[in-house]
Amino acid sequence: MSLTNFTNLDFDQIKQTIKDYFRSNSDFTDYDFEGSNLSVLIDVLAYNTYISSYNANMISNEVFIDSATLRENVVALARNIGYVPRSRSAAKAKVSFFVDVSSRNALSVTLKKGVVATSNVFASNNYIFSIVSDITVPVVNGIAIFENVEILEGDYVTTNFIVSSTNKNQRYILENPNIDSSTVRVLVRSNQTSTVATSYFRASNILNVDSQSKVFYVQEIEDQQYELIFGDGYFGKKLEDKNFIEASYLITNGESGNGFATFKFSGRLVDDRGQVIGTGVSLLTTNEPSQGGSEIESVSSIKNFAPKFYSSQNRAVTAADYESIIPQIYPEAESVTSFGGESLDPPQFGKVFVGIKPFYGNFVPDAIKQNIKTSLGKYSVAGIVPEIIDIKYLYIEPESQVYYDSNKAVSSDAVKTLIENNVRTYSKSTEINKYGSRFKYSKYQKVIDDSHEAVTSNITKVRMRRDLKVAIGRNAEYEICFGNKIHIKDLAGFNIKSTGFKSSLYNDYVYLSDIPNDSREGRIILFSLYSDTEYSIINSDIGYIDYTKGEIMLYPINIQESLKVTGGVPILQISAIPESNDIIGLQDLYLQIDNNKVDISMIPDIIESGSDSSGSSFISSSSYQNGKLVII
Repeated sequence: MSLTNFTNLDFDQIKQTIKDYFRSNSDFTDYDFEGSNLSVLIDVLAYNTYISSYNANMISNEVFIDSATLRENVVALARNIGYVPRSRSAAKAKVSFFVDVSSRNALSVTLKKGVVATSNVFASNNYIFSIVSDITVPVVNGIAIFENVEILEGDYVTTNFIVSSTNKNQRYILENPNIDSSTVRVLVRSNQTSTVATSYFRASNILNVDSQSKVFYVQEIEDQQYELIFGDGYFGKKLEDKNFIEASYLITNGESGNGFATFKFSGRLVDDRGQVIGTGVSLLTTNEPSQGGSEIESVSSIKNFAPKFYSSQNRAVTAADYESIIPQIYPEAESVTSFGGESLDPPQFGKVFVGIKPFYGNFVPDAIKQNIKTSLGKYSVAGIVPEIIDIKYLYIEPESQVYYDSNKAVSSDAVKTLIENNVRTYSKSTEINKYGSRFKYSKYQKVIDDSHEAVTSNITKVRMRRDLKVAIGRNAEYEICFGNKIHIKDLAGFNIKSTGFKSSLYNDYVYLSDIPNDSREGRIILFSLYSDTEYSIINSDIGYIDYTKGEIMLYPINIQESLKVTGGVPILQISAIPESNDIIGLQDLYLQIDNNKVDISMIPDIIESGSDSSGSSFISSSSYQNGKLVII
């Protein structure tokens, strides 16, 4: 029998192929395969072939990182190219307290590693917060003050191992799940009874590691557990027989530990003589609530970043290299963008600009920025200066008129609530919340249309908005970049709009807008309001706008007060109509749908419902956004 070209290895095809093979033999030409016992044997052969082909297909898929589906295989393939997936991260909070030790002659007080506090919520939901190393402070006038102590959510656990030279396959596995691998600390003693311990430090590669380097490596293995790897005498100091290993770490709940702001002290304090202090501890003051907790890196993220990390070869030469290296330095990074200074206008040669969106919070603290910049020095090329810039949000404000069939809806409010929930879910998806993302207008409309069977169509308009931090009480120039072309809807002006503010020259609230000079540029004007429709232009040239580049420049202006304050920071909101309804996040712009500005209006579709089949009373909605005076 000639070889068969299989195009689809399903059971029925395999079975038919076997029958065809039998029929090619003259002894089975007129055989009734369906009505005989031979049919059972053919089924067994087909099932065996089907299962074998399925297993072979799965095995072949699992040997490539792009097609692998099992986490253990994806992690192993990533490990082969030097990529270590991010573990769970413990939420961090900062607290302060003091200890009154005036009744005892103490020179210092030590807060012992381990449990420090519990979240002050119901007992069944208490979260434990710990530290991974002792903290000692001096006693001044009978008081020991612990300021800005960083506590991490999780249980402090210690695992011990004894090195056996006779066990050639000995492994040092931390069997507890949900470990924050960044908290792993390792001490090594010569034997189990020794009181002298040597600290080993975690290494991420073999650079600058010699035969005497006291280092260890951490790698993820099966079931999301972690294994400690020590040196072999060439790359890192080799452990000796009977060495006693003490590994301590935190088992954390990840992102569930975020958002706690009230804590109860549960730590252990001792004085400089080793005596336990049980009284005189003040209440804990929360300097920063818990944040930064995250889940273990997902399989899709590993598939995305492992090849990029491998291509960077532990060095930052191109802008893409920074995007793969920074998540290793700063695991709390949700999204990273980087671009060379030569792409700016005017260009800044010799610099690379990096924007980081953390998982929790809107901005990376200045201290962490400096740490990241210092760490990047080990990877970046000499002469290239990395700059960590603040994230810039480009907000999208959709306005939708949604038509619905009243015969299929319990109420318009119920449909509207469902649409709002779906839009909110879409706004949090990875399609939007990352650098370099694009707001896809048609997909947004589809989210609305697919929300409920009663929805018949929708007319959606979008605006884009930037929030500008203003310098109160001093002259300052401002530049606002949208990264997208701005559409001119009306040559009479008012294509952009802003929130109100008070200037040093005007006592009343004033607003910004524009008057086009041509199709490319225009002037920024300042006007005051008498009513919703009556206004007076008080300065017809306080800046300029480039509609093609999507840039606004304001000449020096002294802002005394702003109508809009966010998080205690005065801001000026400026919105514009985009030339295209598909909006992109260019360079350092991070797209976000502002759910507070999502406007959904429900309109009965009287044609679809049959209440007015002629359509004479149909309410039509305009897709046109005019440039008439509108204030936000």
